[in-house]
Amino acid sequence: MKVKEVIVVEGRDDTVAIKRAVDADTIETNGSAINESTLRQIELAQQRRGVIILTDPDYPGERIRKIIENRVNGCKHAFLTKKEALSKRGGNLGVENASPDSIRQALQDIREQYDAPEEMITRQDLLQAGLIAGPLARQRREKLGEKLKIGYANGKQLHRRLQTFHIQAQEFAEALSEVFKEEEGQ
Repeated sequence: MKVKEVIVVEGRDDTVAIKRAVDADTIETNGSAINESTLRQIELAQQRRGVIILTDPDYPGERIRKIIENRVNGCKHAFLTKKEALSKRGGNLGVENASPDSIRQALQDIREQYDAPEEMITRQDLLQAGLIAGPLARQRREKLGEKLKIGYANGKQLHRRLQTFHIQAQEFAEALSEVFKEEEGQ
């Protein structure tokens, strides 16, 4: 599988994992130490070829994603679940641990960032669905993020991602229904 866009990853091991899965070029942020020079490279890549951000599904990875999306408009986003990015030994979490199949699937399920989102799903909708408060809110958000291919997010971030990626009410409702069905089955 050849990827036309440049994939932004955190480090060299992530680049190795990407190249095992697909034919693609990468830009490495060197972890959360992303600097001005790297941001300029990402801006140029976005102008010339497009950019896909694929960072670790953890706090530093989300921080890097946010820094880039605030600076570079129109990025595409690929997400791995924590389960897909978890090391088989040692509990290390990162893109470098994902299987080639998981990486290819994440790149097929990319989401595009849009600038001026209109609110389609409200915070009240999230509250009523038990995604913001309650004992199961965190687990529900994690499962919903997996089903919608938008990654894990806290309540505020989830609302923003639903808007940013233009998740439609029906798509949201269907994914939420699956989450509730899985809860009942447990």
